[in-house]
Amino acid sequence: MRFSQVQVGQLRKHIAGRGDGSMMKMKTVYITGCDRGLGLALVQSFLNEGFAVFAGSYLPEWPELQELKKEVGEQLHILSLDVTDANSVQLAADEITRVTPKLDILINNAAIYTDQDGDIMETLDFTAIRNMYETNTLGPLRVTQSILPLLLQGESKLLVNISSEAGSITDCKRVKEYGYTMSKAALNMQSVLLQNKLKQFGVKVFAIHPGYVKSYMLGKFNTEATVEAQDSARGIVQQLLQPHLIDGPIFINYEGHLLNW
Repeated sequence: MRFSQVQVGQLRKHIAGRGDGSMMKMKTVYITGCDRGLGLALVQSFLNEGFAVFAGSYLPEWPELQELKKEVGEQLHILSLDVTDANSVQLAADEITRVTPKLDILINNAAIYTDQDGDIMETLDFTAIRNMYETNTLGPLRVTQSILPLLLQGESKLLVNISSEAGSITDCKRVKEYGYTMSKAALNMQSVLLQNKLKQFGVKVFAIHPGYVKSYMLGKFNTEATVEAQDSARGIVQQLLQPHLIDGPIFINYEGHLLNW
């Protein structure tokens, strides 16, 4: 995703209007999986809202984050992050802690989607399924645990897991895609468990379906998808920046519609 001159101009306008640009005066968000697609679009949307953004990067060969960094400077912090590696996750958390004493929003966005065609009657790639669990389910849990002390010091205290309608047990009509659907269903359960535990500290947990986003989730750009990454990101940010009165974990799509668990 390349940035248009209009988008760059909008970012410059926000930067110019920040006054002294003090990190202490800015809200903060930590987003994983930011090199391209939805993650990159979320970075841009939060920058537009005046947030200081900590962006996890796993694919350094993609230049967009670095190009954006040149435009916005210290408002964007790029972190090397592999959510499947506990040491990488902790190093990223340590780096954030050196910059800010609090975190307002955590968005666990990093995910993979492989082996879509595995069939119980034919062949299942259990290694691919295990890798999806490692990234899509355990990755968010690692990141959440690593940064929780800062999140508890934040003002907003929003914990966001980018899930999927594919993780809905109630509405499932699929007959395959075992790794992705099961890993997202497990992520939804993780979201409920976290809400049950962290509610007492004022944390609100969201599981959000971003829509069928045009992205590289399948290994190459998916032209059959129906939702632009920028539209999904803007919708997600809009949902997160408005008050939610639901008492408990929230499973919604990027437009704010409630989904079945």
